[in-house]
Amino acid sequence: MKKCMYSAIIIFSSTLALSACQTAPQLIMVSQQTNIVATPVLDSDGDGVPDDIDQCPATPWNVVIDERGCPLAPIGVGLKMEYRAFFDKDSSELSPEYQLELDKVAKKLQEYDTATMRIEGHASADEVDKKLRSNSLARNRAIIVKNYLIMQHQIDPNRLSTASYGAQRPIASSDTEEGRSMNRRVYGLAQEP
Repeated sequence: MKKCMYSAIIIFSSTLALSACQTAPQLIMVSQQTNIVATPVLDSDGDGVPDDIDQCPATPWNVVIDERGCPLAPIGVGLKMEYRAFFDKDSSELSPEYQLELDKVAKKLQEYDTATMRIEGHASADEVDKKLRSNSLARNRAIIVKNYLIMQHQIDPNRLSTASYGAQRPIASSDTEEGRSMNRRVYGLAQEP
């Protein structure tokens, strides 16, 4: 009986060992090749909205857009307008062409009734015989522009400020007549706070 029991244990152990060595039946996988043609999504203006739904296909670069691809109107942006007038040497007379431009500024100032304007007067180096003369000439140029807005367009004087810099802030070289004529100027910035 002992012998039978040993034989049974050996047979049982062998069976267990052999069963652990068996490998699972392998599944044979058949692959199917499918040709998928991907059509690229076109976005000609690079705004992130595909051309097929973009209602503003020529949006400029770096502009905030809505879901239709159209530029959003900036919120809270009011008036910001520059004005430049140039003068003859030793003159503070505002020529008609610069009066027409100033009329456009005045119209915007009337439209934006809380906007203010800073007016800077400048002179050229060849107008600086005496320091006082260039500063008074620059100041007169700024005051001419301010008075034009007050008298011709009834802009409140409290909305207009002036500064004069003489020949201290040139925008062009004083070595040429062209450069000097660019420096004989008034610069104005109208903006809404």
